[in-house]
Amino acid sequence: MIDSWRPDVAVPLLHGAEGEDGSLPTILEVLGLPFVGSPAKACRLAFDKPVANEIVAEIGITVPASFTLPQRVFRELGAMGVIDAVSAQAGLPLIIKPTRGGSALGVGVVRSVDEMGPALVAAFAYSDTVLIQRLISGMEVAVSVVSLESGLLALPVVEIRPDGDIYDYRARYTAGLTEFFTPARLTDDVRERAESVATRAHAVLGLRDWSRTDMIIDDAGVAWYLETNSAPGMTETSLFPQSVAASGISLADVCSQLVSAAAAR
Repeated sequence: MIDSWRPDVAVPLLHGAEGEDGSLPTILEVLGLPFVGSPAKACRLAFDKPVANEIVAEIGITVPASFTLPQRVFRELGAMGVIDAVSAQAGLPLIIKPTRGGSALGVGVVRSVDEMGPALVAAFAYSDTVLIQRLISGMEVAVSVVSLESGLLALPVVEIRPDGDIYDYRARYTAGLTEFFTPARLTDDVRERAESVATRAHAVLGLRDWSRTDMIIDDAGVAWYLETNSAPGMTETSLFPQSVAASGISLADVCSQLVSAAAAR
């Protein structure tokens, strides 16, 4: 197909594992096709949550305490022993998520020891290794970053108010289950802090064109880094289009500028 039809520029819109693990950009790079989005290497870094956490923490971004647990340890050492050790070491509450995954699939909150086993099993269904992280209470926000002709721009912060405990897969993709406020109801200094986290994470991870960084703003106004998505979602419930709309810039203009930049590379 590529031999008979070669586009001038590709605009990948896949979100989640298929769109963010670096596989698609690798193919596009091998084919020599200009494309909107981040290079394959940067996608792989951002997609691996423990690796991304370490990279952003090194430049002073605040990251919740966490550790990783391979499935083989859970299996070989015995489920109950691992659960007891994890609970004693990390404390509760915790959030458990696959180290490599998207759309909050396999993510669960653990508030008691009894919830630890089911949460680990759910996360291991999507990855051989899980990230066990201290649960930070506060306002969940998302900050999209886009590279326009004027430079790197943090778009208006989106405040996320899910109907349930966390902004999980169901809350993300079922219309009406989550309430959004764009721009987020933050003071100017906290908003600027969140925007700084997003732009700095975008830069240090080597991302390009666009990204979306998720974080929790606690009661003290601290922005806790959660993850950066190298390929923001573009569905009717996605956050990037909401942020663009609130910025006063048309989505068509954003896409036009990104396509032009990709074509020129």
